[in-house]
Amino acid sequence: MRGKKLLAVLLIVAGVLALVYGGFSYTRETHEARIGPLEFEVQEKDRLNIPVWAGIALIGAGVVVLLVGRR
Repeated sequence: MRGKKLLAVLLIVAGVLALVYGGFSYTRETHEARIGPLEFEVQEKDRLNIPVWAGIALIGAGVVVLLVGRR
């Protein structure tokens, strides 16, 4: 029972965060070159957008888990 409540709360929180922030950004290293004593690195900053429907689905799934856990 306690595990289902925790899962439900985590799903709801993840859904709310997805709706509020709409995604997250991250940095990845794509190229690296070494020429003698010189080192070059290229880092690209990307953004992963989370669709609104995914946030709503997470909140809905959390509510369903809460309701099923009570029965």
